[in-house]
Parts: sequence; C-alpha cells; structure tokens
Amino acid sequence: MAARQLTAPRRFTPLRLFAVLLVPLLLGAGPALELRRIPAEEARQGVASDGRHVYAIDNSRIGKYRIADGQRVAQWAGDPEIIPHLNSCAMVRRELVCASSNYPAVPQTSSVEFFDSRTLRYLRSHKFGATEGSLTAFDRHAGSWWAVFAQYDGKGGAPGKDHRATRIVRLDDRFREIREWSLPPELLDRLKPYSVSGASWLRGGTLALTGHDRTEVYLVTVPANAPTLRLAGIVPVTTQGQAIDWDPRRRTALWSISRPDRALVLSNLSAALRQDGGRTTK
Repeated sequence: MAARQLTAPRRFTPLRLFAVLLVPLLLGAGPALELRRIPAEEARQGVASDGRHVYAIDNSRIGKYRIADGQRVAQWAGDPEIIPHLNSCAMVRRELVCASSNYPAVPQTSSVEFFDSRTLRYLRSHKFGATEGSLTAFDRHAGSWWAVFAQYDGKGGAPGKDHRATRIVRLDDRFREIREWSLPPELLDRLKPYSVSGASWLRGGTLALTGHDRTEVYLVTVPANAPTLRLAGIVPVTTQGQAIDWDPRRRTALWSISRPDRALVLSNLSAALRQDGGRTTK
C-alpha cells in the first residue's frame, strides 16, 4: 500500500510509520503465540497482572494466582447486590483498581472499586452514579485516569443509544472528566453489537483495546487535536475478547482470558509491536 502524501511538513517518526503500516501488516497475520495458560474458575470478565501474579476477574469475585506455579494464593468474593458486575481491573502501584457497573440494568450506573493487591482486601469505592455508558475499563496513564464508558445495541444499552456512543474519557485525580474521544468507524464495525471490554496502555502512547468476543486486539492512538481515536493495528489472538492487561515484567506479553476454558492466557505480541510495546508506568 502506498504511503499517503503529506500536505504539510510533519515529523514522520518510526513510531508513526509503525502505526501507518501496522493495519495492512497484521490483518493477514496468524494469532499471537501463546506462552502460558493458567486455569482459573473466576476467568469470566478479565485479567490483571503485577508481573508475579495474575488476577482473574468474575462479576463479583477475584482470584489471585501465582504465575510461577499457577496456584491460587488469595480470593475475594463480594455481595452481588452491591457489586453485581466487575468488568476489568488494573494494577496501579500496590492497588488493584477495578471498573464496575450495573450492566445490564438501566439507567446505567458505574463505580471504581479498590483492593489491596497483596491480600485482596477491599479498600474503598468511588461512585460515579448515573453515567453515560457502563464503565468497562479503567487504567492509569500519563498522570491521569482513563475510562471506557461503553454502550450497546439492545441489552444493557441506554434508550436511544447504541455501540457507537461508546466514549474513551480522560479524568483527573478527582475523577472529573477532562476530555473524551469516540471510536473510529472501522473499529465500531468490528465491535457491534457490543463494545469495548478491555483497555490497557502501551509505552509510546498507544492504547490496546479488546471487544466482547472477537479474537482480536486493537491498537489505537489518542490524537491531541481530534475527537476520534485512530486505529493503528489489529492483532489476531487466540482468546475471545474481554478485559486484558500487559505483563509489567515481560515486554510485549499480554494477558487475556479464555472464557470457554476458564483460563488466563499469556500471549507474545512482540512480532506485532516491533519492540515498541511494554507496560507504562502507573
């Protein structure tokens, strides 16, 4: 595919070149190589990692598993009436920070739940209350919180809205919205009738997203002066969507889940990322 001619002088860095060429390169590629599978009965919504452990996320349960031998070393079980639907978690310093919603109920409400990552002791909650979309992912990057507020076609969607109304939102330390972005049409076409289920940042300012059930990871960039994210690449994987997390000790290795197998899966995306990946500092 020929490169597009630029209409104005622009610094064309290797990372930007990587983003332009990635889509045609990866669409025909085989799935990322699996490195490890760990059985986990809680592997229904997503996974997070601190490098030595992985955390399997269910609607109202979290299991902590040691990567070295796959043994569960801690577990948390909450009241489904209070926390009905954990969607994803991320490691931020020593805390496990989890996106929670009342999906599929409407009106949509969302919260962020905080746990001690060492013991899985419940710490505190931030309640967003009524939200425009269900909070499906929450991460820390570049000194801000980043949230995905998802909409759906039909079940769990707000009246009058569909998956196209999904928002990526940057928030300050007091959880106030700074700015929001929409998803590009070519990504929305692959997500429908569902939405974004997982989001995790890569070094270099690229965000990895996953949907509900397709065996793909989407790499997007967040433009400074445009309202819509840019799709940089599509990486085939062996797992079926849901929440993801980059392993902080294994460069370019991504954790995801296989819901049918109830397993936590580590995959090597180095061929796709061309050594431009890696976990950002939280």
